[in-house]
Amino acid sequence: MTTPEIETLPDAAALATRVATRLLDRLGSVQAASGQPHIALSGGSTADAVHGELARLSPQSGVDWTRVVVWWGDDRFVPGDSPERNAVQARRSFLDVVGATQIHEMPSTDGTDEVAAGAAAYGSLLRSQGSGEFEIVMLGVGEDGHVASLFPGRPELDVDDRIAVAVTDSPKPPPERITLTFAALNRSRSVWFLVSGADKAAVVAAALVGDADFHDIPARGVAGGEETIWFIDTAAASKL
Repeated sequence: MTTPEIETLPDAAALATRVATRLLDRLGSVQAASGQPHIALSGGSTADAVHGELARLSPQSGVDWTRVVVWWGDDRFVPGDSPERNAVQARRSFLDVVGATQIHEMPSTDGTDEVAAGAAAYGSLLRSQGSGEFEIVMLGVGEDGHVASLFPGRPELDVDDRIAVAVTDSPKPPPERITLTFAALNRSRSVWFLVSGADKAAVVAAALVGDADFHDIPARGVAGGEETIWFIDTAAASKL
């Protein structure tokens, strides 16, 4: 696993601008080399701010969003148009704005009643249409150290033979979710953690400085093949 790098920004707004700028630069470089990057998005307030900056900065970036393949690290298993869905939030904040067309949302209750079937279907889709490796996976981190919908002490943390799994009794509502596994998230050239706010300072310190196991701090179980970067603001960095 790559050693985490830390980039500290003054506040959440500066963090969002920095991440959006770096992402657009990276996507542009891959496309300039005739590549088609695959990225995995996350939900949460920090990610939403990044998405807003992507919508603002994309027009002058030269990135062709029709040549970017978009996946999700996790999503809630609720109706497809629910505002609880990470995909709905991302579409509204930037994907529809920038004209992205290759968007692979996780299944919702509109397509199946069984969350396990939805997880299996998403795993099959990623296996058949994925590139074998994400260019970038972006993840928020919960106060308990969870990433995607991989929560501390849960059996999903030890699944290594599937790409995506169902979560049926999530400690955070709603109870049913679909999440990529560590095995899938770690197949990425870059993993970027996006964390802001003083309420995340303790978990940032635990993830970066402590010796906790990934069963206790799931964020410790994800790293990029080429780089792992923690983008944090000064408030989130206050206990480092």
